[in-house]
Amino acid sequence: MHRPFYFLLITFFFSSRVHAQMIENAGDYMSAMSNAQTEMDQKYMAYVSASAHSRRAKKIEKLRSAALESINNSKYKTIDLPKYKGDNSLRQASIDYIQFCYRIFSEDYSKIVNMEEIAEQSVDQMQAFLLLEEKASQKLQEASENLAKAEKEFAAKYGVNLVDSKTELTDKMGMAGKVNNYCDQLYIIFFKCNWEDGQLFNALNAHKLNDAEQARNSMITFAKEGLDALKADSIRTFQGNPVLAVACRDALQFYHSMAQNDIPKLTDFYLKQENFAKIKQSMEAKGSNKTKEDVDLYNKAVKDINASVNNFNQLNQDLNKRRQETVENWEKAEKAFRDDLIPYYK
Repeated sequence: MHRPFYFLLITFFFSSRVHAQMIENAGDYMSAMSNAQTEMDQKYMAYVSASAHSRRAKKIEKLRSAALESINNSKYKTIDLPKYKGDNSLRQASIDYIQFCYRIFSEDYSKIVNMEEIAEQSVDQMQAFLLLEEKASQKLQEASENLAKAEKEFAAKYGVNLVDSKTELTDKMGMAGKVNNYCDQLYIIFFKCNWEDGQLFNALNAHKLNDAEQARNSMITFAKEGLDALKADSIRTFQGNPVLAVACRDALQFYHSMAQNDIPKLTDFYLKQENFAKIKQSMEAKGSNKTKEDVDLYNKAVKDINASVNNFNQLNQDLNKRRQETVENWEKAEKAFRDDLIPYYK
């Protein structure tokens, strides 16, 4: 019962190999080689598109798994193709490219997913995370260029006239890489101030004024550096589109103003609070020996601290609202920017 089925499988495989060996035209051979990678390119673009619209690589792990499977399928299809009249150069270059892509997706992108969980713990870790993403993209780009070089050499050798026209897929892949790189440049500028903002308010809540002052000074420095960086032509706009750079500039201006003008008022309140605690402790220690001057000084301190509490609460509430709006405006701008320039691809 099983032998006929086994025989049919062997016949089908053999017929496929015979068909592949019958490719006599060099142009047709190149097309067959390219077609073997079509599914792989589509799955890769689906992953790139999804990652461009989400800063959570872990959420799109299924797409990475699908890309890995399609890369494997492309490898088997390419291996199944024969040499062209004894020439294995293009076939081997294609196999090398596919295997390289598999390593990037299985190893480099796996590291990116794992590192993502700790990237937001410090500026250095976020920079390392974005650099890892950039390096992975560069490796894929270099591998693609090496394959393109092999294709041109093969075409020149066998008289194939290559038409330098990009498909919709390659256009989208190229644009996705450029947009991601640009967004990452702006994101790290924003992230530095945003991270220091978190450090600053954690320190204030813990009444660690020295730590708060260090974070405040770092925020001012990062904001100034970022605003200067945004003046450069390479980052001021993206292909004439200034939307994301403007959103980043608005965020930095808020952080700079807050650190420069508002935070000293908050720290001043904590100093007044400490001073009032000393006056109160001294007053209580004197007991029945306190003088009228002591009572007047204490009453004035109570009045001052009560007024300071009201001002502190109002300023703190206002800052919390503006900080939330700043982050939301940045996130909305980044999402709209990516959605506009990188269409969802399925």
